[in-house]
Amino acid sequence: MAYASRPTSIFPPGPSTASLRQTNSAISQQQSSALAARIASKKAELDNLIQLRDMSNDLAGQMQALQAKLETLKDGTEAVACVLANWDNVLRAITMASTKLTMLKQVAEQDPTADEKDNVSTDMPLPATLVRIPTSR
Repeated sequence: MAYASRPTSIFPPGPSTASLRQTNSAISQQQSSALAARIASKKAELDNLIQLRDMSNDLAGQMQALQAKLETLKDGTEAVACVLANWDNVLRAITMASTKLTMLKQVAEQDPTADEKDNVSTDMPLPATLVRIPTSR
């Protein structure tokens, strides 16, 4: 039995295999250009993310500095609030001292014999007022 020779390829030899190779190379070039475009896009995205990270770190540093300044401001505000809370007591102490000095001066002027008994000199000046705050305007 004689066998006829059969072609081993389903494509006939000649220009059709060359066109297939050209088609495959064109597809591979399109895929590589699409891949290159995607790589370039991802690199640009990475650059933007790095820039965003750096800016976020700068912002976080500025926020920490702001927090430290606010803590200082809070401490100062608490100190002012403490002074203002005690201001009534300070004014009361000033009033008591002023009243006591005035009463001593009046007693010394009215009863000179009492001062002589206690050996207190009326010529001795009284201490100066602790704080002078104008109360009338």
